[in-house]
Amino acid sequence: MNALDERQHELLAQIASMYYEQDMTQQDIAEALGISRVKVYRLLKQARDEQVVRIVIDYPIKRHTRVEAHLRQAFNLKDALVLKSGGGGDPARTLQRVAQMGARYLEDCLQSGMTLAVCLGRAAYEVINAIRPDLQAGVRVAQAMGGFTADDHLDSNALARLLARKIDGEVHYLLAPLAVDSAAAAAMLRRQSEIQRTLEIARVADLALFGVGGLDADNSKLVQAGYLSAEELRQLGEDGAVGDIAGQFFTLAGELHPCGFNERLISLSLEEMRRIPTTMAVVMGEDKVRPLLGALRTRAVSVVATDETTARAVLALI
Repeated sequence: MNALDERQHELLAQIASMYYEQDMTQQDIAEALGISRVKVYRLLKQARDEQVVRIVIDYPIKRHTRVEAHLRQAFNLKDALVLKSGGGGDPARTLQRVAQMGARYLEDCLQSGMTLAVCLGRAAYEVINAIRPDLQAGVRVAQAMGGFTADDHLDSNALARLLARKIDGEVHYLLAPLAVDSAAAAAMLRRQSEIQRTLEIARVADLALFGVGGLDADNSKLVQAGYLSAEELRQLGEDGAVGDIAGQFFTLAGELHPCGFNERLISLSLEEMRRIPTTMAVVMGEDKVRPLLGALRTRAVSVVATDETTARAVLALI
């Protein structure tokens, strides 16, 4: 590491402050200083290399490799990431740590020119938050399901935009609701040029990121967004559904549930997700055990990120 002169040190410190402390984007910094974004990226890297910026991250994450091996074998998975239990703890914090595992895995997988399909949900939100802000992978992002209005933080357009910004990729929005009033209306909407184009891009993605929904009406984003009533969700459970991926309900055996709601969706189908080389499901919690078991049996999941308690509970059911 070469010694910096005072002028260069000042420039690196200024750019680092704008990026890390003032939350300015690399493009914002480039425009403010009259330089290219590529130069901003190189100067930020130099600031780290020269230790003008010192980033210390201590992730308290330990993986349970034996349980991971059991999951891989039981469900013929490409990989399994299992957070070792620490004896209780806040479920929200546990989900963040599980999401951090998923983020690190995705970062290792992503290469320039790839396409990443993303589905809305709390788990996807946490993974995207955990991805490094300067990854610069040059990966395009495509929404794989229509939008929600239940929670601004889980807005699919915002998630896709945030992810694309972090990995320096273009974003393809699916400008449609998740579900419409009829199967005929859904078919017509899927044929609209912009919607069709985004779905076609998502279908040929190299990777997909999604969570797994359950049947707890109090926590269901489908209920909160008004796509289903609590009674309709309860009835789906009585009819054999255990959970959903991108809004598509499936059974404990991993079969697509024969309900009308699945026909009204604007999203990739489970069959289309099976064709994506790497599909990561990030899910945990007592209420997600049966949904996760069904999801793993759909064969639409090739990589799972979860915690030890959830993983052991799933394995105990098979």
